[in-house]
Amino acid sequence: MGFHRRSGFSFQWMFVHQAGKTPPPPDEKALDFLAKHGFGFVRIPTDYRVWTKDFDYFQPDEAVFAHLDAYLVACKDRGLHMSLNLHRAPGYCINRNDLERDNLWGEGIATDAFVFLWETFARRYLGELPEDLSFDLVNEPPDVGQYGMTREVHARVIRRTVAAIRSVDPTRPIAIDGLAGGHLAMPELADLDVTHSGRGYQPMPVSHWGAGWWDGWKVAEGPIYPGVFWDGRTWDKDALRAFYEPWREVERQGAPVHIGEFGCYIQTPNEVALRWLGDLFDLYREFGWGWGMWNFEGAFGLIEHGRPDARYEDLDGYRVDRDLFELMKRAMS
Repeated sequence: MGFHRRSGFSFQWMFVHQAGKTPPPPDEKALDFLAKHGFGFVRIPTDYRVWTKDFDYFQPDEAVFAHLDAYLVACKDRGLHMSLNLHRAPGYCINRNDLERDNLWGEGIATDAFVFLWETFARRYLGELPEDLSFDLVNEPPDVGQYGMTREVHARVIRRTVAAIRSVDPTRPIAIDGLAGGHLAMPELADLDVTHSGRGYQPMPVSHWGAGWWDGWKVAEGPIYPGVFWDGRTWDKDALRAFYEPWREVERQGAPVHIGEFGCYIQTPNEVALRWLGDLFDLYREFGWGWGMWNFEGAFGLIEHGRPDARYEDLDGYRVDRDLFELMKRAMS
C-alpha cells in the first residue's frame, strides 16, 4: 500500500526547539494504539534547530538523529509508515518565521542548507524500505508573494531538492505540501512523481474558531457548519468537494494525494465539529485519500481534545472521543 492511502496522526516529539533538552523517546503506547486499531501513518514534524546551533546549518549534531532512528524502528516494529517532515526548515516556518535569519525562498544559503539536510537524511536512511519511510519536505509553504516566493521559485527549490534526494536514494517516497499553508494544489509539479500533501482545515472559522495564534476567524458569524460564509463561499459538503477539485485534477495527472494535516480546535462546539469532520471523512474515503490528523492527543486530536460536550470513552488506556473515533474507523473501512 502506498503511504498516500494510509491514515493516522502527527506526533510532536521533535516539533519545537528546546535548547539543551533531549527529544523524548517514541510513545510506544500511542503507537500500539494505532497499530491495534488499523491506523498506518505516523508523521514526525521536526524543527531543524534541535540539531543545529546558531544557524550553522552544515554542521548538524547527528547524535540527535539517533532519536529519529528510534522513532523509525518503533514504527517499523508495528507496521506503521513514518513520514519525516521539516516543520521548521532552514529559512522558513509558517509559525514565527521572524525567528529565521535567512530565507528558504531566496535561493541562497538557506536553500543550500535545505537541500543539504535532505541529502543527509537520504544517505542516513538509504536502504530503508519505501513502505516504512517517506520524506515530507517542508510544512505548509507560504502563499505566493510572501517572503519573495513565487510558484516558479517554489518549483525550483522543490525540484532541486527532489533531484538531490533521488541522486542518493531513487526509491525514497517524497511528499510536497500545498502552497498557502498547504491549501493550494500545485499542477506545475504534477509530473514530479511525488505525493501531493493537502490540508483539511477549510473552512478555517470552523477548524480554528477561537485560536489565539490566528484571528482570521473573527470575521465569520460563528463556527457554523454547514452554512458558514468564509473566503467567498458558503461552506457545506458541496463546497468542500469544489475546494478539493484542483487536487483531484492534479491526481488525474498522475500525482497521488494525501491529506497531511487536519483537525478541529477545542472552541468549536462538538456537534459542529462532528458534522464537518464527518463530511471530510466521507470525501476522503470517496477519493481514496489517506490522512494524518494534527494531532493524536491535544486540542486538535482524538484523545482528550477538550471540545465541549464530546462523548469520551476509556479505550486502551486513553480517553477517546468515541464519536470521532467511529468516524475515523468508518473512513478507513
